[in-house]
Amino acid sequence: MTRHDELQARLRAVRERIDLAAAAAGREDRVELVVVTKFFPASDVRILADLGVSDVGENRHQEAEAKAADVGDLSLRWHFIGALQSNKAAAVARYSHVVESVDRTSLVSRLARGAGESERRLDVLLQVSLDPPGADHRAGADPDDLAGLAENVAAAPELSLRGLMAVAPLGEDPVVAFDRLAGIRQRFVQQFPTATLLSAGMSGDLEAAITVGATHVRVGSAVLGSRVHVQ
Repeated sequence: MTRHDELQARLRAVRERIDLAAAAAGREDRVELVVVTKFFPASDVRILADLGVSDVGENRHQEAEAKAADVGDLSLRWHFIGALQSNKAAAVARYSHVVESVDRTSLVSRLARGAGESERRLDVLLQVSLDPPGADHRAGADPDDLAGLAENVAAAPELSLRGLMAVAPLGEDPVVAFDRLAGIRQRFVQQFPTATLLSAGMSGDLEAAITVGATHVRVGSAVLGSRVHVQ
């Protein structure tokens, strides 16, 4: 089996999972697939594009920047989904179309500067933590801090506030975690009615995320396989 054949089969299986989950949830809207290509080569990105993938996710700035440049001839939307360092934020904004991991106000001005230098608006998702209070290494903003963070993003003309992103905590049933997320999102959209995107769900829990309204799922290993192409 060629790499093209392998990715085609895996991609078909993931899309079937998404369609089945959406149908089971009674949804008629489209759930978008973001294929996370961390540690995989640009050649795989080219194959994915040939197979109809339009949205690609990356976790690490250095790899993402190089890969985006490598396949700059392709019409792709690059999602930065990893932890974002303040000193790298402007650089990330220069090649990304969407930054999904905004979790503190100190990132906003830097992202706005990078987007302005690229002369385009940058879509922003706020990463909200689903971890219980007091948990070590919490990822994302506290739900109580979302409104203030959102107002900062909305005030930047170079940025477009589009919605929320979340990751189910390790060791917790994703169904329970995403149920909490649904409540957080409902309250958020009441305050920011145009910020309706929800990026949640990965290879192992995309069905649970789609059930609570995820508009985007971020899938890596289920499409690309084991990460053997480490760079």
